[in-house]
Amino acid sequence: MTEPLLRRNISRSTFLKGAAATGLAGLALSSPRVAAAAPAPRDDGLQVAAYYFPQWHVDVRNEGWHGAGWTEWRLVRDATPRFPGHEQPKVPMWGYQDESDPAVMGQKIDAAADHGLDAFIFDWYWYDNAPFLQRALEQGFLRAANNQRLKFALMWADQDWWDLYPQKRARLSTASPYETLIPGATKPDSFRAMTDYVIATYFGHPSYWRVSGRPYFSFYDLGILQAGLGSPADVRTALDDFRARARAAGHGELHLNAVVTQFVADASRLVQTMGFDSVTNYTWIHFEYDKFQGISTPYRTVRTAAESGWADVQAQFSVPYLPNVTAGWDASPRTAQTDTFDKIGYPFETILTGNTPDEFRAALAAAREYLARPETTIKIATINAWNEWTEGSYLEPDRRDGLARLQAIKKVFG
Repeated sequence: MTEPLLRRNISRSTFLKGAAATGLAGLALSSPRVAAAAPAPRDDGLQVAAYYFPQWHVDVRNEGWHGAGWTEWRLVRDATPRFPGHEQPKVPMWGYQDESDPAVMGQKIDAAADHGLDAFIFDWYWYDNAPFLQRALEQGFLRAANNQRLKFALMWADQDWWDLYPQKRARLSTASPYETLIPGATKPDSFRAMTDYVIATYFGHPSYWRVSGRPYFSFYDLGILQAGLGSPADVRTALDDFRARARAAGHGELHLNAVVTQFVADASRLVQTMGFDSVTNYTWIHFEYDKFQGISTPYRTVRTAAESGWADVQAQFSVPYLPNVTAGWDASPRTAQTDTFDKIGYPFETILTGNTPDEFRAALAAAREYLARPETTIKIATINAWNEWTEGSYLEPDRRDGLARLQAIKKVFG
C-alpha cells in the first residue's frame, strides 16, 4: 500500500494500494457452493482479519504506467540486501502468483481459514469514478469455489496514488518528492457513485463480513476524505446518506470503521463528528513512528511499545478500538536498489529486524489478552497484512519461514 498517511507530518510517506482496470460492474459475482464448510465460530467471539493488498495481478492502468505485464512482483524479485544481515529478497513459497485466478485465490482462502483467520479486508481503490485493482477481489476471491470459507470486507484506500516503482533517493530532496499518478480526494458525486457501486456489488454477497450483524466498511485516510467531501459535518452528511442507501437496499445498518494514526490532528473529534462506529490502525509505523529509528529497529522494540499503547489509544476515542498486529516492516523493495539506503522518507524508512514467527506469536498473544478484557466490546484484531510483500509485512508463506506465521495465528487464536 502507499503511504499518504505519513506524508503530512513526516517525510511524506506512502502506503501502496492499487489501481485496477474497470469492466466488471454488473456481473453476477457469487460463486458456486462447494461441500467444504466454513470454520466454526470461536466460543470466545474473537475475530481476526488481515488486510489484503491487491497489487499482484496485471492491471491496465499499471501497464500504461510501467509496461506490459507489470505487477509489483517485479520489485519483490529485484530486491537486494541494503546492509549486512538484511534479508532480501523475500521469496514466496507459492511462487509469484496471479491473485486474479480463482484457483490461486482458493489456495489463499483455504490457508487463511485453516489457520484461524476470519476475514480478508481488501485494500480497495476508486479513482476517476471507477474501481482500481479490483480484479483480485472480483475475479479472484468472488469467483473462487471456496469463498464461503472466509469473509471479506473493504477498506477504501482513499489516498493519492504515487509512482514508487521504484522511488529514487534524489527525488525525496525536491519540492515534489512523489509523483502523483492519480489524486485521492473524491468529490461528493464520485463518493456517491463509489458507495452505490459498493452497495450493489459487494454488500449482498453471502461472504461479506458483518460485525455484530452489520456490513463492515473502513476508511483509510480521514484527511483526504475531508479534502474531497468538505468539513467534518459534510463528511457526516455523506456517511449518513451512505448508511441510508445501504438500509434501503436491504443490507441493514453499516459498521463504519476509521483507520487512525498519530499523524492525524484531533482524530478523536473527527471520528466522533463524522459518526464512525470503531477505529483501528493499518500498521505499527502509523502508530509508533517515533520507535522506528535509524536504518533498522528490532521488531520487539516496536511490538512492546504497540502493546502497551493499545489501552491509551482506546481512551482517546468514544468508539471501540480494534488493536493492530503488524507482521513486519521493510519497504526497501520500493527504493531504487542502487541508491544509498538511509532513513530519509518513505520508502527509505527504518526496517524492522528480528520479526521472527515467535515474535509475531507474542504480538498475537498480547492482542488476544487485550481483547479478552471484559470492557472490550468488539473483540476483533486486525493484522498487517496478508501480502504486503514490498513493505515486508505478510502472512503468506515464504521460503524462509514457510507457514510459521499462519501457524502462530492458529496456535494463539485457535
